[in-house]
Order: sequence, then C-alpha cells, then structure tokens
Amino acid sequence: MQRGIVYRNGIRTGEISRDEKGVYRFRYDTEYLGRKDVAAISVNFPLRSDVFVSDTLFPFFFNMLAEGNTKEIQCRELKIDPEDHFSRLLKTARANTIGAVTVEEV
Repeated sequence: MQRGIVYRNGIRTGEISRDEKGVYRFRYDTEYLGRKDVAAISVNFPLRSDVFVSDTLFPFFFNMLAEGNTKEIQCRELKIDPEDHFSRLLKTARANTIGAVTVEEV
C-alpha cells in the first residue's frame, strides 16, 4: 500500500492511500476534525469522519500533478511510469504546489 500525509497550510489534515487493488482512500484525521479553525481541503471533500473511496485518483489530487514537459522531466528524473499518477503525486506534491494543499509520502 502506498500512503501520503495530506497537509493544508502546513497543518496535517489527513491521509491518502492506494491499496494493492488500486482503490484510493482519503480520510481526515480525527485531530484535524476536532479543531475549531479548520476548513475542508476541497468542496469535494467536506469535513467528515467517513472515508472517501474511489477507483481512480480523486480529481482534486490529480489536478495537483504537472503536465506537459514538466511531467516528462519528473517521470524521467524520478523513474516513474507516466501513467502512475499516485506515485507522481507522492513524489512531487510535497512542496511548490498551487494552493494550500501538499502531500508528503509515508
């Protein structure tokens, strides 16, 4: 299983994972949900304790990935299959993302 810790403005919000069958899951941390000053990472991920499940990488996270020449360079340098979107997310979304959300590989 591959996993990543999701942060919003540097605050840990939850975890995203992909299991051996290719099923993706995102869940907010209980501690994050218990805070009074928090916001959802996206309108597609409202604050709740239930797990979000998908057979494809959630569009919100997919849209964090580079495209074009930058994607080609990342895949070549990091030796990642260009179709392995989750590995690209885990390897490239730790910093320099557009917006407040980052992902750190576990």
